[in-house]
Amino acid sequence: MNFPELGRHGLHPAQLAKAGVARTLQGVGLFNHLSVLETSWRGPRVALAGHLEFARGTANGLRHERQLREEAMGELERLGIAKFAGSLPSGVPYGIAKKVSIARALMTRPSLLMLDEPASGLDEQELETFTQLIIELKSTMSVLLVEHNMDFVMQLVDQLVVLNFGQVIARGTPGEISHNPDVLDAYLGIDE
Repeated sequence: MNFPELGRHGLHPAQLAKAGVARTLQGVGLFNHLSVLETSWRGPRVALAGHLEFARGTANGLRHERQLREEAMGELERLGIAKFAGSLPSGVPYGIAKKVSIARALMTRPSLLMLDEPASGLDEQELETFTQLIIELKSTMSVLLVEHNMDFVMQLVDQLVVLNFGQVIARGTPGEISHNPDVLDAYLGIDE
């Protein structure tokens, strides 16, 4: 799958969504004044549809909003968090908030989903849940992870690019990376 050099072109979130790219933030970045359900469907998907219809309250806009709410509820159900639909994101556990962020990204129907530090702040049970979720997502889209938890990453990826202070020090499969002397030295302090 070829994606243009999106960052260098200064594209806005709606343009990225139209290009098939969605992302989550390490700090989840949710709308804490909206419910989990509202947070899930607002944003790039509204921009894709044309938010002026929503602002004017046209029949077509209201119908589209209803459809988006139904789709968002479907994503919340898929992620196992539908019972939090009416809650504010600030009132749900951190692992649930991370799933809300993923639900919002999935509402754009991406072909590339970029996840920034999906494992950060999660306990072991949540990590297992996120592992299974990412495996499921990989079956329908490309997933790019930016992550420091190597145990988490190694079971999920086909290819890795390892950075040390912004410089690429290794590229390869999990097996190749786990034995790479530069990676071992940089991250484990082991000279081979």
